[in-house]
Amino acid sequence: MANDPRGGKNTFRTKNTPKPIENTASKKAKSNWKSKLKYWAIKITLYFFAISIGLVVLYKFVPVPVTSTMIARKMEAIADGRDSKIYYDWVSYANMSKEAPLAVVAAEDQLFPDHNGFDFEAMSNAFSKNLKGKKLRGASTLSQQVAKNVFLWQSRSYIRKIFEVYFTVLIELIWGKKRILEVYLNVAEMGSMTFGVEEASKRYFNTNAKNLTRQQAARIAAVLPSPIKWSAAKPGPYVNRRTAAIARQMRALGGVAYINDLRSF
Repeated sequence: MANDPRGGKNTFRTKNTPKPIENTASKKAKSNWKSKLKYWAIKITLYFFAISIGLVVLYKFVPVPVTSTMIARKMEAIADGRDSKIYYDWVSYANMSKEAPLAVVAAEDQLFPDHNGFDFEAMSNAFSKNLKGKKLRGASTLSQQVAKNVFLWQSRSYIRKIFEVYFTVLIELIWGKKRILEVYLNVAEMGSMTFGVEEASKRYFNTNAKNLTRQQAARIAAVLPSPIKWSAAKPGPYVNRRTAAIARQMRALGGVAYINDLRSF
């Protein structure tokens, strides 16, 4: 090493001084970590798409065995020491009175036969209200409600909404309108520990879904926004008023002819 003119040694490194081994190893480890993270991110994403699409295809043909809401209600009942039996009995679209699907369309989503899964005007209005208020407000179509009930969880959040949009698009493309209505009428919560129109018909009207009258179907639809708070078996003034309003809407839509030509693919 060259001597300093003042008698000391030159402590400055030359341009050819090799980089410390520690820095090279650190960069290599960081690069390996990023590669592994990228690999697992791609792998998890591919698994998610494969499993989610596979489930949607499967449930196009077979009954949905259970939903997160059913599991949650059962756990709540067990924790409270109540009877935890879930009343759930699948019935095909062909074996239910067409007054039932007409009633939920009239009550929940009158644009259902024509939209592609989303009511953008209602969503825009709800989003504007959410920006102004503290409480989240929904504007879900029947398709979105099915996506949430079958594949997701109930608590409201924008993260859940993102997944809800994804599954809504899938079921609209793969299931078609008729299957969406069939699944909705089977998995929707319709009372305490009661899911689906078949069990609701048996428990509240001592009949089956195939024999539901317009008034009975309208009453079941009337409690859907809050099936734990309101009762189809013992309707109060509000449920009675809402039932009458839904029945009027069913007539105004033209009766069951309104849902005769639902897309089945």
